[in-house]
Amino acid sequence: MPAQAKLLTASTPFPQISRWPLSEIKKTIFKSGMVTVVLDPGHGGKDSGAKGSKGLLEKDVVLSIAKKLRTRLKHEPGIRVILTRERDRFIPLRARLNLARRMKADIFIAIHADGYFDPRAKGASVYALSAHGATSEAARWLAQRDNYSELGGIELDNLKDTSLMVRSVLIDLAQTASIKDSLRLGQIILRSLDQVTHLHHKRVEQARFVVLKSPDVPSVLVEVGFISHPQEEKRLANLLYLNKITKALAMSIKQYVTKYP
Repeated sequence: MPAQAKLLTASTPFPQISRWPLSEIKKTIFKSGMVTVVLDPGHGGKDSGAKGSKGLLEKDVVLSIAKKLRTRLKHEPGIRVILTRERDRFIPLRARLNLARRMKADIFIAIHADGYFDPRAKGASVYALSAHGATSEAARWLAQRDNYSELGGIELDNLKDTSLMVRSVLIDLAQTASIKDSLRLGQIILRSLDQVTHLHHKRVEQARFVVLKSPDVPSVLVEVGFISHPQEEKRLANLLYLNKITKALAMSIKQYVTKYP
């Protein structure tokens, strides 16, 4: 990366979340509009994802969960839910991110059901973007600076100074904030999933998954279980179990948007 394009480290401390009464927090969240949650059921179409020993396909399981989750959140005040795919179709990873940006997503949740060569691996996991993934994505955004006009709620076209340095600072600030919020959301999801299933990781892991790379949208990838584990495959084919997973995810989203307006 050219010297002038290096990211500047943001040292400005984040303001503390006010300890308001719950009713006041809800008013604050919803008076300015809807909270948009984009759900991304992984894989689809020619990309079936992982496959269980009994033939269960990851792409089908996660689409079912996403639809059930949308139904659960449908009547929640101030929340609208958008799916990146409604049916069995292939969507490139970057197209999923672009859809979330067009829909002005406030939260992005990718849903997967892991597969592994060792059938003993089991349990749910949650991932947020890693620092290394953020750095590489920031470089990509700087290189494509003419392809976006808004970042982190700031209209870049209205700034007097739209230099590379200013955009670099804004990208860094946006990424720092969104990763922090992603970790918060991920931890809430883990606590909820811990009530209904085994956890593969007890804390939020961080990785370079492409679907987590929107710099100003809190994004997590949820592995609801290992479809390669015989018992988990059986559970993931059970509607009652899927309802429990869906309920845990719905509760997590509601708790997050209430606690962190």
